[in-house]
Amino acid sequence: MSLPAESHDAVIAATRHWLTEAVIGLNLCPFAKAVHVKGQIRYAVSDAIDTEGVLTDLETEIQALVEANPEVVDTTLLVLPHALGDFLDYNDCLFFAERMIKQLRLEGVIQIASFHPQYQFEGSEPDDIENYTNRAPYPIFHLLREDSIERAVQAFPNAEDIYERNQETLRRIGLKGWNDLMKM
Repeated sequence: MSLPAESHDAVIAATRHWLTEAVIGLNLCPFAKAVHVKGQIRYAVSDAIDTEGVLTDLETEIQALVEANPEVVDTTLLVLPHALGDFLDYNDCLFFAERMIKQLRLEGVIQIASFHPQYQFEGSEPDDIENYTNRAPYPIFHLLREDSIERAVQAFPNAEDIYERNQETLRRIGLKGWNDLMKM
């Protein structure tokens, strides 16, 4: 069953809003702005409703990214508006997604970054503001080219400090600031 185009458009609009306002706007990922400005991000909306469907769509998107010219598509956001709403289910699927990368012999070529509306770092409480560094409007598997990550890290001094800087940024703006940012 396919969703109407408007639904996909709305999902992509919400995802772009999150990307531009939070990820780029708060500089949570200093590498995101360049690919966004160049139009090198593929937004793929999955109609999957279960893990099996998600993994099928994920494999398709991984292969498409590998085959795409990096100057045209450098990264893909696979957005899952109808599946994996439970964060534990999402994490289980992420485990299988990582295994898929290995089975496809793409370890060191493609990497997955994870985002979810209920994202929670191990050892944190559900409402800790630091979790919002990886919170998105929908479950998302972000497919990245390892080559692009390496180039970006070389160009960005102290890339290892991004995680801590992001947590500090979110502590500074707080939950109200985050919620204000996410209003469309």
